[in-house]
Amino acid sequence: MLIQFTKMHGLGNDFVVIDAISQQVNLTGEQIKAIADRHFGVGCDQLLLVEKSTDARAEFGYRIFNADGGEVEQCGNGARCFALFVRQQGLTTNDVISVATSSGLIELVVKSDQVTVNMGVPNFNPDSLPFLQDNRAETYDLVVNDTVYAIGAVSMGNPHAVMVVDGIDDIDIDALGQAIESHPMFPNRVNAGFMQIINRNEIRLRVYERGVGETKACGTGACAAVAIGRMLNRLDEQVTVHLHGGDLNISWSGEGSVLLMTGPATTVFQGNINCE
Repeated sequence: MLIQFTKMHGLGNDFVVIDAISQQVNLTGEQIKAIADRHFGVGCDQLLLVEKSTDARAEFGYRIFNADGGEVEQCGNGARCFALFVRQQGLTTNDVISVATSSGLIELVVKSDQVTVNMGVPNFNPDSLPFLQDNRAETYDLVVNDTVYAIGAVSMGNPHAVMVVDGIDDIDIDALGQAIESHPMFPNRVNAGFMQIINRNEIRLRVYERGVGETKACGTGACAAVAIGRMLNRLDEQVTVHLHGGDLNISWSGEGSVLLMTGPATTVFQGNINCE
């Protein structure tokens, strides 16, 4: 099975994007792992499938698979690449694109290489992640390797645990991130974010992504961090998030309102891969 693909990235968070409308695509988890392998495949953090929508309200369907072959609900950097991809491939000429994901509808607004994504309303209900807590709280005590850490928890269509730290460069993210990602309190695993607050309009962020590891950038992680920071009354409505791959701009007026993420998307190259 020969498949055409496009390699893209959003601030270094990289993707293999496949048009499953114009060609027949039926990939197994093992085939996705093989494509994502950086030594023997194309290499990517996630594989994105562009599909016809089964929802009349949406122009496209959007499926996301992590490098380990597992399907996930949402990817903010991927959504920006998705928008640029469908425009470049001539699948749409619209500047505003409605897309159906497994976690609901999202809206993408394209302005040159910058894309604004309406990420929906952040959900702080522990059941939405899921997170095994009886009641919602601003922060929770999470015991990791006999140490208690204070975390915030929110769903941005996918689950996030966010910890405020004094300096993100001092975190052993591979050890602590992996321990939080697979913590038994998160039955479906979780994305672990580490946020350093610079001022009320600026943060630094590192994210250990579920099924991937640390990435150069995480769009939903940036949204989750700002949402948690706002709920702790430590951030204002407009926040610049500094990630290793670059900056994202997040706008959120507060609980019950939609959150907007703006950032770039870049096409790297196109190719074909034989999936056996």
